[in-house]
Amino acid sequence: MNIQTRPYDHQDALKLEAEVQQEYIELYGGEGDTTPLDPTMFAPPSGLYLIAYDEQDRPVATGGWRSQDRNGEGYADGDAELKRMYVIPECRGLGLARRILAALEADARAAGRIRMVLETGNQQREAIALYMSAGYAPAAKFGHFREYETSRCFAKPLTHTSP
Repeated sequence: MNIQTRPYDHQDALKLEAEVQQEYIELYGGEGDTTPLDPTMFAPPSGLYLIAYDEQDRPVATGGWRSQDRNGEGYADGDAELKRMYVIPECRGLGLARRILAALEADARAAGRIRMVLETGNQQREAIALYMSAGYAPAAKFGHFREYETSRCFAKPLTHTSP
């Protein structure tokens, strides 16, 4: 697998975005994730968007982070918010999400962010298990879906480690 930095509005990102939105609609109904996102939110150094490609150069997984600071949606100064973590069904269980997550955490840490935060839904049990196993802990609700009963928020300090 080959992980590449891409703009959030890259054609491969749009393809995977449509797939993840369909999955959200199937899990929760409604319109999917309606969080307002703009491609510039994921532009370095205040964010990053990654796409993993398989051996046939097919986009198979994605994830990004964007800077957040204290605001009315419950974020704190120095937050990096994880967004659009997704692996196509036939590539799940290969460790792609874990590799993308580690790369995003390292990049956010290098950008000076002090905490990685994420919101997911209660029906995404595999995602919750991944985050918990990667050191994330339940957090006070924040973000676009903070008032939804199905929303689950997690956070992890991005402490600097010695080489």
